[in-house]
Formats: sequence, structure tokens, C-alpha cells
Amino acid sequence: MTPHSEICSMDAVKLAASIRARALSPVEVIDAMLERMNRVEPHLHAFCTPAPELARAEAKRIEADILAGRDPGLLAGVPIGIKDLIFTRGIRTTAGSVAYRDFVPDQDDIAVERLRAAGAIIIGKTNTSEFGYSATGHNPLFETTRNPWNLAMTPGGSSAGAAAAVACGVGPLALGSDGGGSVRIPASFCALYGIKPSMGRIPLYPGARDERYPGVSGWESLECYGPIARTVAGAALMLSVLAGPDSRDRHSLPGEGIDWLGCVRGDIKGARVAYSADLGYAAVDPAVAQIARDAALVFESELGCHVEEANPGWSDPAAAFAATMIAETDLRGMRAMIVEHGARISSHMVDLLTRPWSAEDFTDANIARKAVANRMARFMTKYDLLLTPTSCVAPFPILMQGPDKIAGLYVRPESFLAFTIIANLTGQPAATVPAGWTKDGLPVGLQIIGRHLDDPMVLRASAAFETARPWAHRWPPLLEWL
Repeated sequence: MTPHSEICSMDAVKLAASIRARALSPVEVIDAMLERMNRVEPHLHAFCTPAPELARAEAKRIEADILAGRDPGLLAGVPIGIKDLIFTRGIRTTAGSVAYRDFVPDQDDIAVERLRAAGAIIIGKTNTSEFGYSATGHNPLFETTRNPWNLAMTPGGSSAGAAAAVACGVGPLALGSDGGGSVRIPASFCALYGIKPSMGRIPLYPGARDERYPGVSGWESLECYGPIARTVAGAALMLSVLAGPDSRDRHSLPGEGIDWLGCVRGDIKGARVAYSADLGYAAVDPAVAQIARDAALVFESELGCHVEEANPGWSDPAAAFAATMIAETDLRGMRAMIVEHGARISSHMVDLLTRPWSAEDFTDANIARKAVANRMARFMTKYDLLLTPTSCVAPFPILMQGPDKIAGLYVRPESFLAFTIIANLTGQPAATVPAGWTKDGLPVGLQIIGRHLDDPMVLRASAAFETARPWAHRWPPLLEWL
């Protein structure tokens, strides 16, 4: 028998290969993951709806397929957490809201369909902020998710539980969603790899845009699903299952025959790389800025790229982002929900949704978004990649929406998302890699933004950096004292 600690330390590629080769059984793997889940959950609160019985039953089914010589799929027996905003047939999906406390979907999201068909085993739903309306891990329904690197700090969000679980080895992969940084922020805060692929690369249906569920519909041109993983190769393996068109999502991209695992091989010598410490307007914690800058310089000193500091030149689009988000929300349905449930809805969400939005707010946002996209398109004709810090700050205390002061400047609580919202506005692929740790032991991420539809370059650059500055061997302190 392989020790449970060794199983929980494997990345998705090694774990899937070991199961297919019969070196590990899916039942053995699930037992190890559930044991780890039971150990960390009292401290972490990553899973709002664990699914141990379903996971064990699925492990037995996959094991029978393997023994019978049937193809178990690319993700054969790999445990995975699914963010609680994403529909899972037969498993409660609450969106972190009392309005959906007992909601059990009768269908899977397309991404979940594909993961199940590839042999992945869902071990539970992972915690999120209510309806994903903040980049944190608290909501009115469940215990607040903690950061395993420091339990007093947030793991980021809104894919909070997804990142916290993977960081502790409760599955090598998790499926998150990213409407403004909700894959990249928690991956950054938990020292993991997270990628928001190009808009439409992974089809979304029905959870993000089904009129029958007003609370979880919206953000159609902003939101993407994406992997949170211990390694770049693990994320690439997951993308090989998730990517590809589906007629139920009119925004889904046609298949391009991308060899997703092949994307992580090869170097990026000669690539033209821009680095921006603040995009010309963001307040950034000096320690975070230094760690990200040092990581960006690795692209020149060790990876053979041509790196220069440059800003694309747009003004802060935060207001435009917020208005775009609301313009794509079922505002009537959400306001009715607020009337029905009152004080049991997150106050920050109530404030945002009940603001007296005007038609000009939405048209101004559309114009501002076009300006950002146009400037980015011109900027990226000169560069293959744009590097920035992933977040303006390191992880901050739980139950905050964000710091109100950064680098000595008073800011709005959501200002720490300044870097991540850009790729949601433009639809470009963007990833975060662990760049380093602060003197207090808190993770800091480096964001890698690629050209329009150039997901392969983002993966290749991520893998090259991972080779130069590996991170998967480092585990959070929580595991040391449990």
C-alpha cells in the first residue's frame, strides 16, 4: 500500500498515470483524500458539501472498469473539488447563499460532464463567497474558508475552498470560475497554479447563464472556468478534458487541435515580455511589488526572454468593470431575492445590487471596456506576454472584503484586484504562478497574460518559470502540526 501522505502529494499527471498503470487503485486514492479532508477540514473549511459516499462509489466503478480492461479516461480516478457556483447533478449547489441552501441541480455543467466522462471523481463542492461577488472565502451560509499558510488570513476567492483544498493536498486539482480574478487570486494566495483560459475556451452551461436560476446567472462576457492545480502540467491535463466547443454555449470557441500537455514542453527563448508593476495607476504593497519584479526578471536572466518595463496606457477601469458585471446580472431577480431574504444576503452584495445604476453607467462602461481592449491589442503587437503581480497585496485577514489602505494610500476594498480584472475585460488568457513568499511566509503570485487566444504560450511560459523556480515541493504549515 502506498502511504496516504505520498498519494496526497502527487500531482494530477502522476496520479492519473499511476491509477491507469494499476500501481494505485482509485479506492486507495479516494481513501487517502478523504482521510486528509477529515484532518484539515475542522481548521480549513474548504468544502461546504463534501461527497464521500458518492466519491467512494465512483472509485469502485472506475476500479472495476480498469480491471475489466476498459479505458478509464484521462483523469482516471483523480479526485477533484468543484466550486459551489458550478452545477453538479445530484450534489447540492448553493452559491454560498441562503436562497439556494437546499438546491440540488438536475444537470451537470458542461465542464462537470466532461470531468466525469474523463474519470475524475468529485469529492465535494468547495466554498465560495456569495454568488462569487467578492474575492474572499466567506458567505452567510458556511464557515469561512481559511488560508492554510496562515489560518488568520483569507485564501482569496471567490474560488476560496478550491484553492485551500488543493494547497493542502485534498485533491491535486479543483475547478474554479473566474469573473474578475476568482481563479487567479486564490491560486496566488495559496501558492498554486491557476489559469483563466481565453473566454469561450471552456464552455459554460447552464449555471452561469440559465434564466431559471436568477441568482447564479450573469457575467456572460466576463466569466471563465479554469483549473487550480499544484503544477502547470496538472492544469494542462485538465484543460485537455475541458476545452472545446459546445452548442449550448454560443460563446464557445471552435476546436483548434491544441495539444494541451504538449504546451508545457519547450522553452520561450527570445520571447518579448513586458512587465508592469502597477499598470500606471494601481497601489501595490512594496513587498509584493519586489517579489513580483524579481520573478519577472527570471524571464530574462534564466529563460532567455527580452524583458522591459512598460504600461499599456489605459486609465483605471475598475468602475467600468463593476458596471459591466452588473449589466450582465439578472438585476431584477437579484433585487427580488434581496427583498425576500433581507439581512441574510451579504451586505457588500446588497450595496452593489441596490445602487441606483443608470443607463449611462452601463454605456460608459462599454466604451471604457472597448478602450482597454483596443489599447491592449495595440500593446500586444509588441509583446508576447505581459507580466504583473497577480494581486496588489499578500493575503489579508479573513472577513474583510479587501484592505482599505495599500502602500500608504486609501483605496476601495476591491482595489487589490486591479491586475486580474483586465484579462476578464479583454478575454485574454491569464495565469498565476507562485512568485515567492513574504517575510511572514505568505504567498505572492506573478500574473502571466498572453496574446488573444494564445493559451499555449501562457502555459509554456508558466511551465518554463516552474522549471526555473519550482514550488510544488513546498507545503503550508497547517500540514506540519496536524
